[in-house]
Amino acid sequence: MRLLAGAIILALGSVAVPAEAAATKVVYGYAWADGTGRLRIVPKSSSFVKGQGGFAGYRLKPVSGAKEVRLDYTKATFGRVTVACDLKETEGRIAVDGKGLGRTACKPGHLAAELQRGVKPLRVEYRSGKAVKINEFLVSNWPNSRTGRGTIKRVNDTTVLFATGGKTIKLGYSYSTALYRVTARCLDGWLAGEPVNADKNGLGKKSCSAADLAKVLKSQKHPVLVQLHYSPEVGGIDEVWEIYGDA
Repeated sequence: MRLLAGAIILALGSVAVPAEAAATKVVYGYAWADGTGRLRIVPKSSSFVKGQGGFAGYRLKPVSGAKEVRLDYTKATFGRVTVACDLKETEGRIAVDGKGLGRTACKPGHLAAELQRGVKPLRVEYRSGKAVKINEFLVSNWPNSRTGRGTIKRVNDTTVLFATGGKTIKLGYSYSTALYRVTARCLDGWLAGEPVNADKNGLGKKSCSAADLAKVLKSQKHPVLVQLHYSPEVGGIDEVWEIYGDA
């Protein structure tokens, strides 16, 4: 019997037994869509702030050396700060718990719809590359945007790599991002034809959409010169100007 028991123990020891569960991690930051059912988020340091009149929101600050986290959220719970899952805005009423986190119970599909509209400040609990619990929150210090010149190269239909000042930054854009072109039409090739819509500084004047930007960049094999109004802390683009020549 002892020999048999020992043989069983040895056999079990040779078999890889799954861990009870992988360690759960938490990240706060500005989340962007990263394909169907996926998001990307750069970790930020967070502090819960209460104003004189009550709740104010979270203050987020950059973390030196923080690396982007990419997660599947198709099985995650999602808590919104709005009083209903399908609202675009809070409309003056918020639903948060004692830690300032959204508590309206919503589904992954509602998060997908929100990410299609643009960046979302989120707290995400995750393990093994999959989000488990996601909560929306309000930000007390939304970063200001800045203007800069450089080149952009397409990553996907909502993301580009912006090279400027010797650095390359990943930036997202949404339906609200404006594009200004120097070309005659919004869907013309980059710098195609005469610069009929360029101002005296060579910047585009023709107002176009984020959908136009996605279509035009898809046909470009090389980075294109632009001026951006963007926020590196949020990781997003407000406006894009096509630049003609060396302006």
